[in-house]
Amino acid sequence: MAEASTRTVERALSLLALVCEGDPLSLAESARRAELSPSTSLRLLRTLEAAGFVRRDEAGDFRAGSRIVQLGAQALSNDNLVRACEPVMREVSEATGESVYLSVAGHAEQALYVAIHEGTHSVRHANWVGRTIPLEGTAAGQVLRGATPAVGYVVVERGVELDVTAIAAPVSAHGRVLGAISVLVPSYRITKPGVKRFGQLLMDATAAIEQALGSAAPPQRDALR
Repeated sequence: MAEASTRTVERALSLLALVCEGDPLSLAESARRAELSPSTSLRLLRTLEAAGFVRRDEAGDFRAGSRIVQLGAQALSNDNLVRACEPVMREVSEATGESVYLSVAGHAEQALYVAIHEGTHSVRHANWVGRTIPLEGTAAGQVLRGATPAVGYVVVERGVELDVTAIAAPVSAHGRVLGAISVLVPSYRITKPGVKRFGQLLMDATAAIEQALGSAAPPQRDALR
């Protein structure tokens, strides 16, 4: 019995690794690569899906789930990820005067705020570290879902709060989104040129973080100065 249980764990971990290593996998392809029958592969993937370690996209293919992404961030450790992000978060905040957040994927389609560098304006976004927001309908959520558009950042007006505009860009390592860096701005204070400038600042910031994590080419830092 113990040997059978160990074999089941090995198979599940093998499938999880395959799903996390590259592009989304169909059931047939995951079974083929893991050298399992489709029925065994489906049973194990459903178990992993129920625990949040994998998820299915609209095409029915399997992708890394929010739980494994969250654990990946924690494996860097959230503390290490925060330390990697802190210097450029500070630079973005100083360049904009606005509050800058780092968020990671949480449970049940939620994003979790794990760090902030507060803005310097007298009217600024309050500290929401430790709070969660929905992935649906938020800038950070769209980023954490891997749905950042070609421009490189996401803008959402009136997402969680009706008077706040959020601009977010992904922090990635080895092709995986680990977190989102967001600038939260009172909507009355942001203009279209300002959105574009903040978006560029965030892209430069996340490029710097990815370089620190050893997964990207050296960024252009001039926009942060």
